[in-house]
Amino acid sequence: MSGIDADPAVVALGGGHGLYATLTAVRRLTKRITAVVTVADDGGSSGRLRAELGMLPPGDLRMALAALSDDADSVWTTTVQHRFGGTGALAGHSVGNLILAGLTDILGDPVAALDEVGRLLRITGRVVPMSPIPLDIEAEVSGLESDPRIGRRVRGQVAVATTPGKVRRVRLIPSDPPASPEATSAIDAADVVVLGPGSWFTSVIPHVLVPRLHEALVGTRARKVLVLNLAAEPGETAGFSAERHLHVLSQHAPDFAVDEVLVDSASVPEGRQREHVARAAEQLRARVTFCDVAEPGTDRHHPGKLAAALDQLIRSPRSQLTGLRFERRHGASDVHSVPDERSGSVGKERVSWR
Repeated sequence: MSGIDADPAVVALGGGHGLYATLTAVRRLTKRITAVVTVADDGGSSGRLRAELGMLPPGDLRMALAALSDDADSVWTTTVQHRFGGTGALAGHSVGNLILAGLTDILGDPVAALDEVGRLLRITGRVVPMSPIPLDIEAEVSGLESDPRIGRRVRGQVAVATTPGKVRRVRLIPSDPPASPEATSAIDAADVVVLGPGSWFTSVIPHVLVPRLHEALVGTRARKVLVLNLAAEPGETAGFSAERHLHVLSQHAPDFAVDEVLVDSASVPEGRQREHVARAAEQLRARVTFCDVAEPGTDRHHPGKLAAALDQLIRSPRSQLTGLRFERRHGASDVHSVPDERSGSVGKERVSWR
């Protein structure tokens, strides 16, 4: 047995659409979910409210609440996600962002505000910020000058995410921000921690740069799963291979280890490229599973496929985990184990072992 409860405590870390995808998958597996959300957004409605009110940027937090809502089509969930049009003062603002701003102002505590909206939406689990203060991201970027050896510092989540240069490294400002105690407590008590997918430099890596959060992630006894993006993103990771994603995470947190790396099988061709990914995963002391987790024709994760893959990963014994593949049965995608080469039977999708 793997030792994982029937209803495991899962902590999912990230931000934006990547975290939304993870949460919509994980909620199929358990009701004990804590979403730990980045707080460095400085664009759009979130950036305006952050600048005007000094509050945590609410957009990614709002999206996490919506992902965990009991009814995604309810009038309240729809309203929370609604964005005003027009050209006036409210143009571009999300209703949910304004509700969180108002509740934070009244209650004096962003976590209490999130819990109130969580009750309103009848969410499964809880949403908390990774830090109780808004953060900034600063990147070292090359390729912005005529001499490619010259680097430039680019500050701000939007600027980093959209830079035409090549991001080398990121840091947080302040460099030693506090972690939300609710986040560290959840990680300490977790059975499973899931990091990614998402904007690698602005939504994923920041979690290992908050000292106390990093300490909790390194020290937790939970099984840690890293979900890779389906494709490189224009801007911050343009041209990045799956292997490169793993390298930069390891460079930012050399002592951070994960148990499993989950990679979409279509995003990395069989052969040498998968061998490169497996070697890169060794820096994180992880093994790699390749399986179909993509929404056909898109760069988004399919909630059902991702849930099935995560379910098999977290419930399999750590020392005996085998690869996964999806087979079509009666129009549905089912997950099946595939023995690796050492067992004498070779499946199409295999785990690369450390």
